[in-house]
Amino acid sequence: MALETSPQAPAPVRQIAQAVAGWIDRLGAVWVEGQVAQVNRRAGVGMVFLTLRDSIADISVSVTCPRAVFDSLEAPPAEGASIVVHAKPSYYAPRGTFSLEAREIRLVGLGELLARLERRRQLLAAEGLFAPELKRRLPFLPRCVGLVTAPDSAAERDVVEHARRRWPAVAFRTAYAAMQGSRAAAEVIAAIDRLDRDDEVDVIVVARGGGAVEDLLPFSDEGLIRAVATCRTPVVSAIGHEPDQPLLDLVADVRASTPTDAGKLVVPDVAEEVRGVTFARDRLRTALAAYLDREATLLTTLRSRPVLADPGSLLTLRADEVASLRERALRTTRHRLDRATDEIAHHRARARALSPLATLQRGYAVLQDADGHVLTSVSSAAKGDAVAVRVADGRVHAKVTRTETIDRHTDRELDG
Repeated sequence: MALETSPQAPAPVRQIAQAVAGWIDRLGAVWVEGQVAQVNRRAGVGMVFLTLRDSIADISVSVTCPRAVFDSLEAPPAEGASIVVHAKPSYYAPRGTFSLEAREIRLVGLGELLARLERRRQLLAAEGLFAPELKRRLPFLPRCVGLVTAPDSAAERDVVEHARRRWPAVAFRTAYAAMQGSRAAAEVIAAIDRLDRDDEVDVIVVARGGGAVEDLLPFSDEGLIRAVATCRTPVVSAIGHEPDQPLLDLVADVRASTPTDAGKLVVPDVAEEVRGVTFARDRLRTALAAYLDREATLLTTLRSRPVLADPGSLLTLRADEVASLRERALRTTRHRLDRATDEIAHHRARARALSPLATLQRGYAVLQDADGHVLTSVSSAAKGDAVAVRVADGRVHAKVTRTETIDRHTDRELDG
């Protein structure tokens, strides 16, 4: 029922807010269809906040959804997905805001299609088909580029023209296939297999222009994904435009945002490579010239040194030093030899002075009996004994005729 108010009896704000909340509360739960415009998941909050927009009119409404309900979906709706929400209208009086309290969410139309693709992506990712370590590097300069595309398509012209603009000598081997429709996936698989078995093809490009999500479904086909995963030749995916991302982009070795970008990725830019070679050659020339200049300066410095300017000066100096040392050695040797000669002469004189032969030369003699024993006393010789007298130059053989004894105290001889 309408509130009875007047300028003299206005209703307070709280009464109006409570009345609006009561009217909205009487609506009960309703099913609402719309497009997700925004998703806000706050950490530590048990609610997920969405903005649901009308697909035709410029009207949107806030939706609050328990996190358990939102996470229970096989593929949580992303921005742009179409959904049907079973919700109860709610009016929050303190802030004067209207929202829908979601109790159930269902994906419909494109949203349901995207959910199926998301489930397929998760299953294939769990098998490791999208693993980064499986990605192969593209050859620097392929002998031949395999191209899978539709006949007379703009994608074919973009790839070929931009590739030949970068490297005019590039060769293409094109395998035509349907790029949309029920036959597209099978024909693309057959074309890829044919090019993969060609030994001259070094890289394969699968190219198609942009289109609706439904048109790009063949490039998310599980059979196509597995065929590319087992392909020996590196594969470049150039499907649609930058926002489009079919599952082929995830399994391919390289993803090109557009067919034009694919033409730039598969071959190097000849002008850029020439500039690189010229720059590298200039750097090498500069480095070599600097090295030669440095070595020439070092050589000039070495040649300017006295020892290299006049090598004979060092030899002359060393020759004089050797001559001086040799003279000193000769003097020292002669001095030592003279001292040794004098010392030998001195020892020889002493030896001669102490020698029995020198004593004999002074007139002394040694008397020996017949057995060769030296006689030191007259008592050792008897009259008639044969004796030998050793003198300086020989022996005198004699016979004892008599002996005399000398008194040691008076040196007087006594007859024996």
